[in-house]
Amino acid sequence: MTTGLLPCVEIEPRGAARAAVVWLHGLGADGHDFEPVVPLLGVEDLGVRFVFPHAPSIPVTINAGMVMPAWYDVVELDLERRPDTAGVERSAASVRALLGRERERGIPASRTVLAGFSQGGVVALHLGLRLEERLAGILALSSYLATEEGLARGSGAAIGATPIFQAHGTLDPMVPCARGAAARDRLVELGHAVEWHEYPIGHEVCREELDAIGAWLRRVLG
Repeated sequence: MTTGLLPCVEIEPRGAARAAVVWLHGLGADGHDFEPVVPLLGVEDLGVRFVFPHAPSIPVTINAGMVMPAWYDVVELDLERRPDTAGVERSAASVRALLGRERERGIPASRTVLAGFSQGGVVALHLGLRLEERLAGILALSSYLATEEGLARGSGAAIGATPIFQAHGTLDPMVPCARGAAARDRLVELGHAVEWHEYPIGHEVCREELDAIGAWLRRVLG
């Protein structure tokens, strides 16, 4: 592993890697969390390298300051109040470095999907929407927008060009579905192409959702 990069779980394709998915886990989890979904996505023939980074362990205010893997601090349950945008920015910079490593390994941004669940999806949206270059796609599950700063129409070359897949559980007690839908509506208003899915589940993913993700990955990477 290159010095200074986040540690990662990596799953290489059988042959040469021709695309990459960098997938960020949620609060309190680690890079192994979504590792089991890879064979369920049905993209084995696309030559996809899956990269699952581990978030650093930091004190999380909402959990009584307990130290746990987190992409940023959560100060209170009302996610719209006092967001830790500085923490989001730090994690976005770390993930940007991973995208740079994929370029060095021969996978351009146009063949890379930036994905995440919950906190990981927040960081994926935050970074992916602010890159100067077009990604193959942004996958945001059970997530929301940390801040709208920097999202003005025409703020970057990727505006409206990068496909976005959002999915959310309608019974989610942690990140209400309305937060995800609000992000979707704002992104559509700004000219982004968003594919939206919702499922009668909580703060989790289901098999139907994974099937939809696999079909979307085949479209954006195939």
